[in-house]
Amino acid sequence: MGQGSKAGIQKAVFFDRDGVINIDTNYTYKIEDFQFIEEFFEVAKFFKKLDYKLVVITNQSGIQRGFYTVPDFLKLSAYMQKSLQDRLGFSMDRIYFCPFLNSVNRKPNSGMLLKARDDLALDLSNSVMIGDRISDMEAGSNAGLKSLYLISDKNSMPVKKDGLVDSDIKYKNVTSLLEILKDFK
Repeated sequence: MGQGSKAGIQKAVFFDRDGVINIDTNYTYKIEDFQFIEEFFEVAKFFKKLDYKLVVITNQSGIQRGFYTVPDFLKLSAYMQKSLQDRLGFSMDRIYFCPFLNSVNRKPNSGMLLKARDDLALDLSNSVMIGDRISDMEAGSNAGLKSLYLISDKNSMPVKKDGLVDSDIKYKNVTSLLEILKDFK
C-alpha cells in the first residue's frame, strides 16, 4: 500500500522495546541481560484478543555506536519472539528497528510506524503507541496516532525535552502498563 492509498482497517499497538517490553539495562543486546517486564504479558494478551497487531518499534543506536551488531540484535529478537510464543502462544507480529543515529526511521521520526502501516495495512489513527520516552510519543503523534501512553515512574518528574516539560503532544502519563487497559475495557 502506497502513501497515497486508503488507510487499512487493522489496528495495532506499537511498543517501544527497552523500558516497555523488557527492563532497560542501557543498550540491551545479550540474552542474559534481557528480562521481560511481567505486566507486558497481560497487556499483549489483552490487545491480541481485541485483534490488534502487536508491533515493536525500537531505536537501536547501539549498533551504529559499535556496542553490538545487527546479528546480536536479531539473535535477541528471536529469543524474545520464542519466549513470547512459548509463554503466550503467539509472538509479536513485526519488529522494526533503527540502528542509525540520523534517520527518518529513528524516533521521534515516524518512519518505522509508516513502514508498519504500509506492510500491515494499518489504520494508524485508531492504533496505540506505548513508550517510555517523549521521542516515542512524538513518533506516534507524527504518524497520526491519537492514543499515546507514556510509562513513567510515579516518583519521577514529568518527562522533559530540552529542559522544558513537553506540552505540545497529548499523551496519557501512566505508571504501569496495566493502567492502559482501563481505557479499552
